[in-house]
Amino acid sequence: MPRESVVERRTRETEVKVELSLEPGEVNVDTPVKFLNHMVETLIFYMGASGRVKAIDLRGFDDHHIVEDVAIVLGSALDKALGDRVGLTRFGWSIVPMDDALTLASVDLGGRVYFVFKGSFTRDTVGDMATEMVPHFIRSLASSLKATIHVKVMWGENNHHVAESIFKALGLAIGQAIQVKGSGVPSLKGVL
Repeated sequence: MPRESVVERRTRETEVKVELSLEPGEVNVDTPVKFLNHMVETLIFYMGASGRVKAIDLRGFDDHHIVEDVAIVLGSALDKALGDRVGLTRFGWSIVPMDDALTLASVDLGGRVYFVFKGSFTRDTVGDMATEMVPHFIRSLASSLKATIHVKVMWGENNHHVAESIFKALGLAIGQAIQVKGSGVPSLKGVL
């Protein structure tokens, strides 16, 4: 069964559409926030997935609504593409160096929503995106994906490298967790 989905979200603030396939291929992300484009492309690529993300900002206040809504729709698209989650590896983790930065990410797709972010930035923005939106993106993704996500930045001096190590690590961890390893429910409880 193809693990694909299309999810759209329209609010008074944004319009977001995500077309996602859990197979490798082309990735195209088009939002008004250029640094978000770079990070979401990185995330999807390192998940081993493919797809298109298109987001339009209807109000132009700042980057908050676009970043948040892209995370919500991407998480919903992942959730939909995973179906009943039977046979999933369920857990994934990675440690990624990006030059001076090192980040640990861990994911559980068991249906329990939780989020932990340990890390900091020394600048308020990277490119055109507020650094405070990095953990907010992850929180919003965890919520709509129905996942537990832990991210810890071990160290890093360059803020771009820190952010990129976060999205690469998270992509690899999700990519590991979404792999199919059997036909059973990945829980001793027998349900997720």
